[in-house]
Amino acid sequence: MSDSPVPPPAPAAAPPPSLHWSRLRTALTVVGAILLTALILYALQRLTREVQYDEMVAAIRNTNGLRIFLAILATAASFVALSGYDFSSLRYVGARVKPQVVMLTSFIAYALGNTVGLGVLTGGAVRMRMYSAAGVETPQVGRAIAFNALAFGIGISTLGALGLLWGAKQVASVVALSPNLLRTIAMVVLMAVAAFLTLCAARPELPLGPKLTLRLPSAKLAMQQLGISVVELVFSATALWFLMPQHATIGFPGFLAYYAIGIALGIISHVPGGLGVFEATMLLAYRGDLPVDRLAGALVLYRGVYYLLPLLVAVATLAVVELRSGVVAPVTRAAARLSPLLLSAFTLVIGVMLLVSGVTPASDAALELLELKVPLPLVEASHFLGSIFGLIYLFLARGMLHRLDAAWWAALVVTIASFILALPKGLAIGEMTLLAFLFVTLLATRREFYRRASLLAQGFSLPWFLAVGCLVAGVFWILFFVYRDVPYGSEMWWQFAFDARAPRALRAATGISVLLLAFASWQLLRPTSGRMARPSDDELARAQVIARRQPRAEAVLASTGDKGLLFSASGNAFLMYGKHGRSWVALFDPVGPLKEWPELIWRFIEMASTHGGRAAFYQIRPQSLPVYLDAGLRALKLGEYAAVPLPDFTLKGSARANLRHGASRGEREGLTFEWREGEDIREWLPALRPVSEAWMAEHEAREKSFSLGRFDARYLCAGGVAIARHGERIVAFLSVQITEQRIDSVVDLMRYVPDAPKGTMDFLFARTLTHLQSLGYQSFGLGMAPMSGMIDHPLASRWHRFGRMLFAHGEQFYNFRGLRAFKEKFAPEWEPRYLVAPGGAAPLLALTDIAALISGGFKGVISK
Repeated sequence: MSDSPVPPPAPAAAPPPSLHWSRLRTALTVVGAILLTALILYALQRLTREVQYDEMVAAIRNTNGLRIFLAILATAASFVALSGYDFSSLRYVGARVKPQVVMLTSFIAYALGNTVGLGVLTGGAVRMRMYSAAGVETPQVGRAIAFNALAFGIGISTLGALGLLWGAKQVASVVALSPNLLRTIAMVVLMAVAAFLTLCAARPELPLGPKLTLRLPSAKLAMQQLGISVVELVFSATALWFLMPQHATIGFPGFLAYYAIGIALGIISHVPGGLGVFEATMLLAYRGDLPVDRLAGALVLYRGVYYLLPLLVAVATLAVVELRSGVVAPVTRAAARLSPLLLSAFTLVIGVMLLVSGVTPASDAALELLELKVPLPLVEASHFLGSIFGLIYLFLARGMLHRLDAAWWAALVVTIASFILALPKGLAIGEMTLLAFLFVTLLATRREFYRRASLLAQGFSLPWFLAVGCLVAGVFWILFFVYRDVPYGSEMWWQFAFDARAPRALRAATGISVLLLAFASWQLLRPTSGRMARPSDDELARAQVIARRQPRAEAVLASTGDKGLLFSASGNAFLMYGKHGRSWVALFDPVGPLKEWPELIWRFIEMASTHGGRAAFYQIRPQSLPVYLDAGLRALKLGEYAAVPLPDFTLKGSARANLRHGASRGEREGLTFEWREGEDIREWLPALRPVSEAWMAEHEAREKSFSLGRFDARYLCAGGVAIARHGERIVAFLSVQITEQRIDSVVDLMRYVPDAPKGTMDFLFARTLTHLQSLGYQSFGLGMAPMSGMIDHPLASRWHRFGRMLFAHGEQFYNFRGLRAFKEKFAPEWEPRYLVAPGGAAPLLALTDIAALISGGFKGVISK
């Protein structure tokens, strides 16, 4: 309720990177992605010079069914072992979760993380959703995710070192290093792991800096997790081992070493699923020991068994959960809400499958049958359109990730069309099966795609275009790999025949390239700006109409004109926001019908992401948190909001004794009270301005913005104003935010002249409260008390412990306890308020930018 800003936590985070560094980082990202893709494709080209596509396909088809079945069993055993990571991490953070919930969460997280890549981020999002629904606090989930990442790193290092120690001679022949040197490296790694285990046995914590301490797991838990890691990696390697062409010169220990190196390089590369990196490692390792075509076929099969099959099972599991009627359990509901995330990954896989299918030939038997039954133009059209649909799937995947209703409908239509075209394209029964599976799961998860927004309205970020561009480059590599012996010439473009496979594939690849280039150009040329646009008078008028017709009085702040306005597609709701640095900060929840909130929240996140920024939502109520958690954000408590219930308000009783005495004193001093609303206030403005200027001069303050109002005619006339007169002179005033529904009211500006009689503000508050009570208002908001109400418990998160410390000892930064004490004399009810933002350092950076938004810049943060 005061004019002082909510301060950032101390010490303040450093300002965000400069525009120059941001552009340099973007350029380095683009160059890095292009170079990495080129290196992978070059390595694969060199390593597959002796591979013939037909022979590789024959090797896949001739793989023994028993070996495939054993690989599936090894995959299942690996995923069971993977759940051990979660059991151990939850034990590490002291959380108890039902075993069936842990198993389901672990399976979904790894099925998604293995396929999409960035397992800590994608799998972490699944764990955050599921374990939070199971009652685990957000900081605990974050520590469990970090434990998982560390445990995997130690496990793969140990397995690689053991394999290297055992199979040093085999690895030495590939990396051109002596076996003794490799054994030495392996021993150093194993000694480092042993030292870590000894450290865990010796002490419970490890200081990492003056204010950072790492809590170590117990020696028993560390040993147990190490065993789980080794067992899991052995099973996952065994799945590939069963599919490999057997040869007497291949030893399992050396194979484990190569496998661990390939997995580690795939993770470091950040390529989704390590695609290409892992394959290049294994091809390099065994290029002289095994038939390369059979080895390449085994690697392709392994991708299907260990990556695609678990994803299909995970999608099917969530579809079954979604179809269950009466799902009310929090964990089950959280699982169902993961459907868009997994369907987005599956849609991406389907898109890649159609793209690859477009540049690879159908079998001879299929073509012979098509030549007898299907006209050639239909075959050509289905092949070309199938590739175009594959590219469309890649972009629909992003819309499905954001739960767009339009993306769901488009995916449904494209799936039906692709299913129909799969027959004339080449009797692609496998494609038809996966497309039918996608169609069924889309129908089963329809209610999860509730955002009514245009597909063309969403901005596609540079990383997304880079990823799609790299995939298309990979498709061209496959094209030239399959038809490497074909002499290319201009006449190929016009060859239309059933056996003209290379021209057909070339036309399909060119079609998707042209479409991708056209779409990228359109996105690039779209009118867009990274700056917040000030609202026009028409937009302010629309926002005022919406604000007046709903109950939340804080929405009146939109009329200050210092915030951007983002309206819903229907125009019946809006979100107000500010921008500072890289932070795009929405103030409060959206204003308007609740059903339109998800669309606005997602659009705001997309807008910030498109411009390379971070989206944050400031002063969010606890009832609204599920909508933001569904968007993958995390919540940090800012403090507590004070509101006085007006129906039962009275000045009687000990709780409001100070307020009552102050009001009585003001009456004895001869003060009188007056109230006006709307345009009637305009007549008072000339007399109110000197009061405001005198108050600011006395307190050496200046006008604030963003979450606080200011002395502005438009803003003041959008609410109500209460004044205290001493004789004919106005000596104090309060501005109050109100709406036409007369339910909620919130005080904002409170200003008085230096020589006002003592007790003036208590008098003004008391009379304002009783007047609003007489008008039928239900609540009178006093604003937020920052950093108050933090949890006082030994297991409380670091944020809550920091908040308690700042509240108790941070008077040099802000009057935390004084503000809380002032509001307590009104005997209000307290409700938490949250900052919602991405994880990591984003909340601290956002708080720094919010303080600057409120104070008019960083200079205003350290001054009044």
